[in-house]
Amino acid sequence: MKTLLLLAAAGLGLLAQSLPKINETSYPQMLAAQKGKVVLVDFWATWCVPCRKEMPLLAKLEAKLGARGFVLMPISGDELENESDAREFLQQSGVKRQGYIKAPKDEDAFVRAIDPKWGGELPALVLYDRTGKKVKIWKGETAVAEIEAAVAKLL
Repeated sequence: MKTLLLLAAAGLGLLAQSLPKINETSYPQMLAAQKGKVVLVDFWATWCVPCRKEMPLLAKLEAKLGARGFVLMPISGDELENESDAREFLQQSGVKRQGYIKAPKDEDAFVRAIDPKWGGELPALVLYDRTGKKVKIWKGETAVAEIEAAVAKLL
């Protein structure tokens, strides 16, 4: 029942009461559920200053381009015991879509599954086209104008 509520909340663009855990198995499933949309996965954490600065800007970008098929999928790198802080920050930042919290079975396998050249540093953004193909990865602080330009090319 809880899974159905979370899926319903995600489909309606609402934040659930808790952030679903995502790992190396569920990550591809999350992406597959967004097929047909341009997806920006944002790996962030509440303790990451650049992440905190970037999140409200990314939420505004989704609000601006969402009607054209753009989706922001935030994945918190916070510890599981800090999940409520992560959820609260997403709400304060204006994120309307369901966020997730990273809970890999194997941290190295999870990072390699996202991108073999990514070392797990935050913030990190991964852009996927409408077919689910990875188009670009940004590591570290990135200008939102650069992200918007890359997204716009795919819409």
